[in-house]
Amino acid sequence: MFAKLFESYILKGIALKNRFLMAPMTRSRASQPGDIPNALMATYYAQRASAGLIITEATQVSLQGKGYAKTPGIYTQEQIEGWKLTTKAVHHAGSKIFLQLWHVGRVSSSKVNGLQPIAPSSLIAKDTNVYIFDGATNGDATFVPVEEPREMTQEDMEVVIQEFAQGAKNAIEAGFDGVEIHGANGYLIDQFLRSNSNQRIDAYGGTQENRIRLLIQITKAVIVAVGKERTGVRLSPFITFKDMDDAEILDTIMLAAEELNKLDIAYIHLCEADWADAPLIPEIFRIELRKKFTNTIIATGNKTPEEGEKLLADNLVDLIGFGRKFLTNPDYPQRVKLEAPLNDISDNHTLFGGGDSRGYTDYTFMN
Repeated sequence: MFAKLFESYILKGIALKNRFLMAPMTRSRASQPGDIPNALMATYYAQRASAGLIITEATQVSLQGKGYAKTPGIYTQEQIEGWKLTTKAVHHAGSKIFLQLWHVGRVSSSKVNGLQPIAPSSLIAKDTNVYIFDGATNGDATFVPVEEPREMTQEDMEVVIQEFAQGAKNAIEAGFDGVEIHGANGYLIDQFLRSNSNQRIDAYGGTQENRIRLLIQITKAVIVAVGKERTGVRLSPFITFKDMDDAEILDTIMLAAEELNKLDIAYIHLCEADWADAPLIPEIFRIELRKKFTNTIIATGNKTPEEGEKLLADNLVDLIGFGRKFLTNPDYPQRVKLEAPLNDISDNHTLFGGGDSRGYTDYTFMN
């Protein structure tokens, strides 16, 4: 059972021991000040090295790109040194790991980073919040509304492109096997892709060709920095939260996939809605994407092992991402193989933030 999930796989020359992928999940454990990855984070990731490939939590490429408190960065030497703890531990435990490069764009507040957010257009994301830790006695995150962004200039875009490229170089210096460009979930690149959040009238707005321009330019810069075999892109065609509902997005994603295919990057990672009444991904979309993009395709979105196995067997995707299953079960593949019971989330208060092992590295392994 689950023969495909347990197959080894070659990702652009990188040997993976199975097709389980640990999906990126923000946990807000970086050391302060400086948003520096630490030994506790290294333990957390190494515990979950049962996955063939781990994608780290979203990691900001600059202070401007930060949208939530205590998320790690990849733009200072201290952050690079901090991440080396994680890459060394994960490699020692027998897995591969990519760093997810992140810029939140308009999904931020000056209460988080002291800066006005930037975005393709000066449109605030309705009904969208970010969080800070304001010293409340229970340690919980405090949610605050995002602020109105400043419309980006050409210079701003050139800066962001270089921040992604430098972040990729820094990730390789830190020992990562590759990087994933975060173009999903309503953050900066996704804001450029969508007609409702991007109302520019220059070369970065209007047509679908223009709206994918920043994504392609960032991807090209990252390829120059670290190589196409170490570069992946995450997209979320069916996710509309953070005020991102766009009737044109599927066509835009397909156009982007064609251009990314020409660049011969390692993979496209689909972030798929994972709540109970989420829209199903039509099979025709997967078939069409497979035609447009011929390298590795990853699907993540609260799938059961049975659903993942079928997608692999039908050759619609190549790797299956699991998020919360890995969060609570560091030995998740072994539990799947043995059909063993799964741990549940022990305390929702520990999902974001916390200074110790509770709800983070204290989830039990099977005997």
